[in-house]
Amino acid sequence: MESFDRTDRVGDEIKRIVGTLIEREVKDPRVGFVTVTGVKVARDFSVATIYVTVGETEDLEETLAGLRAASGFIRKRLGETVKLRNTPELRFIYDSSVDRGFRMDALLKQLADERDVSS
Repeated sequence: MESFDRTDRVGDEIKRIVGTLIEREVKDPRVGFVTVTGVKVARDFSVATIYVTVGETEDLEETLAGLRAASGFIRKRLGETVKLRNTPELRFIYDSSVDRGFRMDALLKQLADERDVSS
């Protein structure tokens, strides 16, 4: 069994292309600083779930609305680049793992500071 199957390779390619398209070609003012953190592609390639984070100054809901509005354009451009029988439907989801990581880091720092104070 392959450890890196076709859906993973297609997901990585979609991640690269969609990230570039958002950065360079999406003109919606609601879409500011967006980072594509991952892509999960359905086994039948019908849907690609795209996980994104947004800049601190960006409005999350407005950004997601802008991405959803631009999904047809992004999908069309993706279909021109990636050779698949059918271009997957794009679903944009906020990736909260970065926030959880920051919170975990802050908690660990707080514990370390409390231990230093009590020593």
